[in-house]
Amino acid sequence: MFQARGSFQGSRGASSAKTLMRNLPAMLGLTESYETLPASSGPSQDVFGQQSKGYLVKPKVSPKTLIERYRQGEVNALALLHQLAQVLQFHLEIKETVTTGNIRGFYFAFCVVIDGVEYETGMGTTKKEARHKAAVLAVQDLLPTWENLNSVLPEASGVPPPLPVKEKPSISDFHPYRSIHERKNSVNLHIPHAVRDQLTKLMNSHPEFSACADTTAAFIMQTSGGCEVVAFGTGNFNTKEGASTSGRIVHDSHAVVTARRSLMRFLYRNLLMFFSKMANLKERSVFQHNSSSGLLSLKSGVTLHLYVNQLPKGAAQMPSKMRLNPLSISAWQVNNEISLHLSVEGKVFSVFSSAFDHSASKVVSMSATDKLTQWQVLGYQGALLSHFIEPIYVESILIGDASCSDIRGMEISVSQRVEGITSQLPTFYCMMRPHISLVPSVATDSTDRGSFTYGINWSEGDSSLEVVDGLEGKTIEESPFKSSSALASRLCKAAMLHRFKLVAKEAQRQDLLATSSYREAKSMAKPYQEAKNVLRAYLSQQGFGPWLLKPSVSDNFSM
Repeated sequence: MFQARGSFQGSRGASSAKTLMRNLPAMLGLTESYETLPASSGPSQDVFGQQSKGYLVKPKVSPKTLIERYRQGEVNALALLHQLAQVLQFHLEIKETVTTGNIRGFYFAFCVVIDGVEYETGMGTTKKEARHKAAVLAVQDLLPTWENLNSVLPEASGVPPPLPVKEKPSISDFHPYRSIHERKNSVNLHIPHAVRDQLTKLMNSHPEFSACADTTAAFIMQTSGGCEVVAFGTGNFNTKEGASTSGRIVHDSHAVVTARRSLMRFLYRNLLMFFSKMANLKERSVFQHNSSSGLLSLKSGVTLHLYVNQLPKGAAQMPSKMRLNPLSISAWQVNNEISLHLSVEGKVFSVFSSAFDHSASKVVSMSATDKLTQWQVLGYQGALLSHFIEPIYVESILIGDASCSDIRGMEISVSQRVEGITSQLPTFYCMMRPHISLVPSVATDSTDRGSFTYGINWSEGDSSLEVVDGLEGKTIEESPFKSSSALASRLCKAAMLHRFKLVAKEAQRQDLLATSSYREAKSMAKPYQEAKNVLRAYLSQQGFGPWLLKPSVSDNFSM
């Protein structure tokens, strides 16, 4: 299925030379509309005696001079990047990330991000050292390109690269780093096509369920061979039933939650392949052994991506005017928009909202956005799978919502709410900040959208799709796949526990086979539970509200 390979990403600097050559002249010309920088010391008069609204600030030095100073050791790599960011007008970020490779001991890890393009990770025993190494690695990657472009880099001529008018919809036509980013992520165009092809294939086989695909999510694995959809889910509801004591009711059937549980089935299937005594099956598995952790990890070069055709419910749908430090709206409104949210029968409420009746005996879950926030810290594998594999994160979240033009709410809720948590987490866990972008939408031809409470699920290797009634939490009678006459979904907790026991047997983990309940098996995943407790305490301390505690009865079942 998936073969090991080298890193998918090549040198960003070398690949960007032609783009820089093409875009720098436009950047320095007057082919776009620009506005002057506001004057810092009030208005002045121009040569005609008229009052000027602002100045174009003359740069102190040219990029060529800055680079030469770096080469002579007068400035370090971090200072060079910050100075060039001001002169060349690109967005620079030094963000904390996760350590790479089989590194023993405790290290901090940072990487440079220029207009969304991530550069190689720098590691060190202190944050300062890690930031410095990350800057050095980024400069080493970009320096050859900068040197080749010396003839077109702007001199200190008194006119810096002009600023775009804020109302311009895009600056990619004249901004070199944005162009690098867009070209580098052209693979994002392949992912919607892969999702559309898989959705079309499933719907052609069962057109009667095409209306179920209104809200869609899919996980895609990318290798040197291309992109392949490995898990798929649709749906938009929570069950109206009470908490299940048998683990055979699916409480949350929102698309991204369904797709994630389908992904877990895919991971269990690949674990069984890895632990198989048949060499050809083991080779086809996406996993490899990591001697550093003693656990399994995805093979080198295999990356995971998430596609959703709508912004998930919750804080991701906050209005674009919202910011973590608001000036024009009340703090109360901001707290309700970016707080944690609860989902009840398809509706969402802020955890601070008085509109939600906490005394009602309905099944309540965290919003899809909040679950994404959690998975980007704890991993998408969950507690049971963490007995066998390292945390698995998605590298990018692609939003194919044709009505969406602003992903600021998604970026704040998924990434910024948990910024800085990595240093508090146990080994191998981190806040993995995904690249979030808008991509072409994937839509079906259904004219009966939104009329069904049904959702479908599928993962790579399945012979057919399963249809679950989101309000009932069970498979419907007409579903192409039914596990039994009891209509328990293959995504329910009991089904997951069964797969867990199968893998534990193949892996010869007697300690896990001896567990008496679903709750006990989860609680034995100590690093995962520690990371979960850190995350929930962090969100509460940051003012985003308390995480919902599940009824203990829902996890106390056994096989």
